[in-house]
Amino acid sequence: MIRVPRPNLDGFTLALLATVGLASVLPVQGPAAEGVHWVAEAAIALLFFLHGARLPREEVTAGLSHWRLHLLIFSLTFVAFPLIGWLVVATLPERLLPPALAIGVQFLCLLPSTVQSSIAFTSMARGNVAAAVCSATLSNIGGILMTPLLVALFLKAQGGGFSLDAVQTIVVQLLLPFVAGQLLRRWVGAWAARHKTLLKATDRGSILLVVYIAFSEAVVGGLWHQVPVESLAMVVLIDSAILTLFLVGTTLLSRRLGFSTADETAIVFCGSKKSLVSGVPMAGVLFAPATAGLVLLPVMIFHQIQLMVCAVLARRYAERDAEARDALPAAS
Repeated sequence: MIRVPRPNLDGFTLALLATVGLASVLPVQGPAAEGVHWVAEAAIALLFFLHGARLPREEVTAGLSHWRLHLLIFSLTFVAFPLIGWLVVATLPERLLPPALAIGVQFLCLLPSTVQSSIAFTSMARGNVAAAVCSATLSNIGGILMTPLLVALFLKAQGGGFSLDAVQTIVVQLLLPFVAGQLLRRWVGAWAARHKTLLKATDRGSILLVVYIAFSEAVVGGLWHQVPVESLAMVVLIDSAILTLFLVGTTLLSRRLGFSTADETAIVFCGSKKSLVSGVPMAGVLFAPATAGLVLLPVMIFHQIQLMVCAVLARRYAERDAEARDALPAAS
């Protein structure tokens, strides 16, 4: 009997799909939308505060000395990715990739790397966790300024929004809570570390709220009349191709430059991933409400693909490391 493999969808992915479905059927509008928007902003600020409170400064300090690794990851995230996104958008005709989705693909490539999943996959692969913590954190802090600047550079002619007010909003909503968490870590760090469930719930809940708002506004503006099935399939194909390119590219490049296997895993998982946590609130600030939902589609799809693929890759790294360790006694 032939067994058909089932898609590996986690609870959060199902929640995202349910949120998009809810926004499609019952989009929030009027005064209620303003209230939900306020709650979402507060949840995002709390999320970044808790990230700052939990992040051990010792691990960041330990990883800072590995400047070659950090420079490579930073260049991949904010130079190579944006250029690849620009090339893809410039190459594909509008009939295959509508303008709003094209903006979303480019916006995806302008985002910083993830923090939690990059570190988790590096740890699972038995890689350089300290370097991953440092690089992912630097990427996210740098992304608060770099992403709006890159949006101004790459998307100004395509409807991307940029202004000093937008940067100020992002700094206030993301950077200041993170810094506050770091400053208050002495008093709240241990409590935040013990309550990982709270951080996870805040993380996912804040994203779901912002996604609900963005898609509600997009649905009211006629979202599903603008996106044919073929365009969604094209986005899945593009996201998959971009992820494959960077997974293979980071692996080959790290080996060519002489990095250790432990460093290679940090480069692969930090240099090939994009942050949904940072992308969702930034899209709400940088793009018009009716556009933000469409812009987020490529980001959400890429998020799920990267989680599934990187989970498999991390397990293979771990298995290879275990085999190498088992072979040591026999070789001696």
